Parts: sequence; structure tokens; C-alpha cells
Amino acid sequence: MLARIYRPAKSATQSGAAKTHVWILEFEPTSARLPEPLMGWTETADTDGQVRLRFASREEAVGYAQKRGLPFEVSPDPEHRVIVRAYADNFSFGRKQPWTH
Repeated sequence: MLARIYRPAKSATQSGAAKTHVWILEFEPTSARLPEPLMGWTETADTDGQVRLRFASREEAVGYAQKRGLPFEVSPDPEHRVIVRAYADNFSFGRKQPWTH
């Protein structure tokens, strides 16, 4: 039962960085999901896949896993790049391609 500790990336559909300041500990699935014969939904006997713990810092998440003797893997922080763009750059004279309607 391997625990994965990571910091979630920013949502691609929103411009804000909400919900990216926490560290998440979740368990890797131990068995594959199988289709349920009656309805066709997926089912699994692994209930640890439903557990998702949130921590304020990486050290808290690592400490929690070590205290309980869980094998864990820490993923590095996602790279945060800021691309500064100004609306006025669309109309500058130094553009690589001329501006047209």
C-alpha cells in the first residue's frame, strides 16, 4: 500500500491558483477496477483509493506517513511559470508578424 504525496497543479480551466497550496496524500490502487456485471459501472474492493488527506505542508504529510509506517513517494512540486503578456504587445511595431484585422 504505497502512499503518494504531491501538490496538485493549477486547474487548466481557471486562472487562479486556488486549491494548489496544500499537499495531498493518497494511496496507489492495489487492484484494478473491474466492470460490475449488472450495471456496467466500475467496482473495486480497494477502499484505500477513496482516502485523500490534505496537509498544509510537505513535512506534515511525510511525518504522517512515517508515524504510521506507510511506504510513501513524494512527487516534486509542479513548475510554476509566469508568462507576462500585455495587451499592448499585440499592436507594437516590433512584432514578428504584422498585425492585421
